[in-house]
Amino acid sequence: MKERANELKAAPRRGQRAAKADGEGEVLAKIAEMPLHDRALAERLHAIIKGTAPELSPRTWYGMPAYAKDGNVICFFQPAQKFKTRYATLGFSDKANLDDGAMWPTYYALTKLSASDEKTIGALVLRALS
Repeated sequence: MKERANELKAAPRRGQRAAKADGEGEVLAKIAEMPLHDRALAERLHAIIKGTAPELSPRTWYGMPAYAKDGNVICFFQPAQKFKTRYATLGFSDKANLDDGAMWPTYYALTKLSASDEKTIGALVLRALS
């Protein structure tokens, strides 16, 4: 919660262009702080999301890497170490357009990423933006 409070305090002090540049740096700094396994997943996810949806702005959200459109977080990465879980998580917010009937997944457990997984993630990000 402290990290989120700091993010909210910093947001009004910078313009939109500066916020996007700062956001990228903040995300890369958070990724660099992660343990090796989480860092490898986060780096790969960052590359997939930036390559698939360059219109998303990287930023931190509760101290985690996140990607936003028009100021709204669409997806985020939760490192396993942060919550002391056995797997990292790729999550989508309620702003993501993943609706599929009355029930659909919004969180995905990650232990490693295959080429097939990377394609699936790219497709999910595109769908979230549709």
